[in-house]
Amino acid sequence: MTPYKVLVVDDSAFMRKIFSDLIEKDPAFQVIGTAANGREAVQKVAGLQPDIVTMDVEMPEMNGLEALKLIMAENPLPVIMLSAINEEGMKETIIALESGAFDFIRKPSLTYSQHIDQVGDTLLGQLKAAMTARERRAAFKAEEEKRRQQKAEALQAFQSPTAAPPTGGRAREPLKRDLPPMPPNVKKTGTAIQKQERRNIEPKKEPKKPKSAPQPHTAMREIAAAPEKTVPSVLPSKPTEQRQTFTHLVAIGCSTGGPRALKVVLEKLPADFPAPVVIVQHMPPNFTKSLAQRLDSFSQLEVTEAEHGMVLQAGCAYIAPGGRHMRVASEPGGRFTVMLSDDESVNGHRPSVDVLFESLLPLNKLTRHAVLMTGMGSDGARMMKRLYEAGVSSTFAESEETCIVYGMPRSAVELNCVRHVLPLHDIAAGVVRAVK
Repeated sequence: MTPYKVLVVDDSAFMRKIFSDLIEKDPAFQVIGTAANGREAVQKVAGLQPDIVTMDVEMPEMNGLEALKLIMAENPLPVIMLSAINEEGMKETIIALESGAFDFIRKPSLTYSQHIDQVGDTLLGQLKAAMTARERRAAFKAEEEKRRQQKAEALQAFQSPTAAPPTGGRAREPLKRDLPPMPPNVKKTGTAIQKQERRNIEPKKEPKKPKSAPQPHTAMREIAAAPEKTVPSVLPSKPTEQRQTFTHLVAIGCSTGGPRALKVVLEKLPADFPAPVVIVQHMPPNFTKSLAQRLDSFSQLEVTEAEHGMVLQAGCAYIAPGGRHMRVASEPGGRFTVMLSDDESVNGHRPSVDVLFESLLPLNKLTRHAVLMTGMGSDGARMMKRLYEAGVSSTFAESEETCIVYGMPRSAVELNCVRHVLPLHDIAAGVVRAVK
């Protein structure tokens, strides 16, 4: 097997040497070049054509964020950011993830050799995940192109005049022959839900509803055509007591590619969204605060890093702090609060999506909505299955076509507990319909 080609970018010659040595411990990867700043990195990506890049965030002349944007525009490929643990580095890392970086790791402390080895293991894991994801996406696109071509050929055969059949013969049946076989248990007309579980996720329409209102969905890929609600720039704030009274709760889990996915979803939810949104994004401590601040600047919801004892309010989103599990608890008086803990990691993660989803099981007074988006592994799938078996039918997964890594959503789909499989840009509209 030909090793994957890696370009290492860092303004420190010492760090370039460390990362090159760590990467080449695995024969699956070969460092084909290094760069000392972003400008040099952009040039070497074009010249050397690596398979993947490791990119320092803070560099002179051109920083990693600026270089990333140029690379993604001119020669898109997986980029893993190397972030310093300081406020500016964390903010720029979050922006880099929004801009297309595959993932990030914290730069190692040079004081402890053990920490360097741990960072090396993490980096190699991310390099392998990025290459696997790239190959899977390429295969998915090739299969989609093949399906499009088959459909086009079938349509052309259907629309062309049918030649008279020879004596004793029969006319061709191009549609039957050319169309690809349908996947089991799914009726494919544009959206995905299990055939046996097709149900409308919204209340029945009143007779006077306009024709443009969203219709029920029963196929493989939902097309979220509901128009976005125009919200005035200044909204009258509801009394706290009113915002603490709600009947729906949305829980979202994501990992690799999550910051970008969360931005897309949260910026499409209206300010009057009548439910709180609780979120687990796999991230180390400190970075989740920067993520919450960044998302808050885009979203019409109030987005914050969750704190222990916070009372949930409609129209607010709460992100689990890195390094701590988050649960939702019912309190006397009908209130619901955030509970944080330092319990052991679950599925290798803290916070864990499974821990959050499990805490929703006893909350029967609420209509619960569970969403799994891009991410490695299977965190969240097991407890989404438990929720589904307990009667929570409003379950969403991001489709493979838009996932950076189709891991967590795929695991849930394979457990047959996902009712709505949607591309990223349709998830917010689907959730709004389910809640409203």
